[in-house]
Amino acid sequence: MMKNWFKSGSPWIWMTAGAVSISLISVIGLLAMIAWRGLSFFWPAEVYEFDIKQNGQSTVVIGEIYDKEQVAAERLRNAGIDLAGYDAEFVDRYLVKTGNREFVELDFRWILDTDIQQKTTKSGIAVIERTKNGNFYGYVHSVYQDGVKVDNSKLEELIERSSDIAEEALDLQNSEIAAINYDLERDRLKQRALELKGELTQEIKDEFKAKKLRLEEDYQVLEKSLFALRQKADRDEVVIKDMRGELVRIRIAQVLDIHFPNDMSLLDKVGRFFVQMGKFVSDDPREANTEGGVFPAIFGTVFMVLLMAVIVTPFGVVAAIYLHEYAAKNAVTKIIRIAVINLAGVPSIVYGVFGLGFFVYMLGGSLDALFYPEALPNPTFGTPGVIWSALTLAILTLPVVIVSTEEGMSRIPSSLRQGSLALGATKAETLWRIIIPMASPAIMTGLILAVARAAGEVAPLMLVGVVKMAPTLPLDGNFPFIHLDRKFMHLGFHIYDVGFQSPNVEAARPLVYATAFLLVTVIVSLNITAIGIRNHLREKYKSLEH
Repeated sequence: MMKNWFKSGSPWIWMTAGAVSISLISVIGLLAMIAWRGLSFFWPAEVYEFDIKQNGQSTVVIGEIYDKEQVAAERLRNAGIDLAGYDAEFVDRYLVKTGNREFVELDFRWILDTDIQQKTTKSGIAVIERTKNGNFYGYVHSVYQDGVKVDNSKLEELIERSSDIAEEALDLQNSEIAAINYDLERDRLKQRALELKGELTQEIKDEFKAKKLRLEEDYQVLEKSLFALRQKADRDEVVIKDMRGELVRIRIAQVLDIHFPNDMSLLDKVGRFFVQMGKFVSDDPREANTEGGVFPAIFGTVFMVLLMAVIVTPFGVVAAIYLHEYAAKNAVTKIIRIAVINLAGVPSIVYGVFGLGFFVYMLGGSLDALFYPEALPNPTFGTPGVIWSALTLAILTLPVVIVSTEEGMSRIPSSLRQGSLALGATKAETLWRIIIPMASPAIMTGLILAVARAAGEVAPLMLVGVVKMAPTLPLDGNFPFIHLDRKFMHLGFHIYDVGFQSPNVEAARPLVYATAFLLVTVIVSLNITAIGIRNHLREKYKSLEH
């Protein structure tokens, strides 16, 4: 009976099903853990006030509990900590975020449960999010509007006013002022180009000089407006009583937001949760990427992946068509196919080194010498940028597209090709109207796999374009609008930078999970879009199979 059961193949079916189930459960569990650790970062946690007595001294600590662990009591005694009267084997200790960076050595500290005399969540504790130095915790003591003390209830109104003015100033700086700087630089390069060609006459010099004076006059006017806006935003201040009992004055222009988590209802906390997630997705990073949002990294990731897809798809499809439809079945073709398959196994960092040497230094340097000599020795394309990153990842994912497209073409019956040719169509027409449409779902499958791999790659990008902080996006309102020579931010590199290069590891840890979950979400969104297109193409050309 058992022998027949093994011969039937059922054990292998069950083993395969079990392996798939375990893999699926592992993936779902991993994603659930990342989502929980990442999304919980945005939930407004309660703020505790600890009354601590340590070595005979009493202090007050205000902060959020980030983590809790148990430490062996013997280990603490060996470290010289007095645990007289404590008989348990383990001691609880809490990792507390205290903020107030400018007044304490570290904004995270461990507190032993044995040192805590009282732990309360008092009403009125404010969490103030600032443009620098992280959060500030304390009680709102008083509010001053233009030097005059006003009711504390006006604080949120003043913060909103300051934020609106600061946003107006930022828009002015990034649009009109940035456009003038861009025009000044372009005119300088144009003048330099004419000088190199020997075509720079005195008349042209005077035109450039006159235009420069006009732009500088406009710049002075806009700069005065910018300083006026900043001065207007820096009008008010708030006085906070911190955990030391000291009154600290904070300029409201430095305050991004304020909330009172201990006084919030569940509905208020849910609303705050979604507001914080929105800020994380839409804001720029601050404080060495440990505060603020990740919008430039999201934009850079999606832009680079879409550019890579535009490059790799036609090259991969053309290569697959040649290998399957035109190349002779000989040893050379076999070697090419083996080489294509082996390329998929080359470490990604090798592609990064190749991209740096060939694309950046050789190709980019040649472009600079031919088309941008006026900018030299400062490189234009001879430096890492988004175009070289996209090309490097296109080469990295090219084997996936070629193999997938070839497999799709091999499933198309040869009778369709013969029927098309018999009806008078040329081979090119047969390819364009029959073969490629029927193989389009397979092409999309290759593209899905390429996008999934490219979006998560980090090692080659570190060499050919990605940076910790990009001052401007590759897309803006200045001609030619798409700037492929610019460096960019990437979610994968952002995770590496925040997790391993951050000066404040404890503050960065929740951001690592949140950014990792966001990266998975971006990849899944891109894949779902491609899968939808593939299914549409499959249904559209289904009739050709019959």
